Amino acid sequence: MTEIDSLFRRVGSFHARYARVIDDEGAQGWPELFAPECLYVVTTAANHRAGMEAGLIYADSRGMLEDRITALNEANIYEQHVYRHLIGQPSISVEADGAITSEASFLVARIMRTGETEVFATGRYLDRFVECGTDLLLRERIVVCDSNRIDTLLALPL
Repeated sequence: MTEIDSLFRRVGSFHARYARVIDDEGAQGWPELFAPECLYVVTTAANHRAGMEAGLIYADSRGMLEDRITALNEANIYEQHVYRHLIGQPSISVEADGAITSEASFLVARIMRTGETEVFATGRYLDRFVECGTDLLLRERIVVCDSNRIDTLLALPL
């Protein structure tokens, strides 16, 4: 098995765990999927192409991600709903400095308490991973949404 084949399996396993933590566990363990010093940005394709670094959501540490989850559970009020993430096959590379990078398409469906299901967001994840023992952690995840129209219920992480 080549190094890329091994990384492909590891990144695929990471994506499965990422989706499960958000969709099935209410995002409680989501911050632990990131390195302590990390970057998480949700932006639009147009803003990403234009090189605009700020996003709809911007967090530059695991502590900020933890605060986001705490706010979701304790402070924010929103209509009850859940997400279902579908993540495509990743395209993986290893940079000259040894960093593992990946790009994967995603589709997120939102299921309301009434049972109504709709496509909530589509786009791609632009990731940079670090190895932590046998695990991969996100050093950076840039979520590039295909649409410029973002729902105001962007509560749970994409």
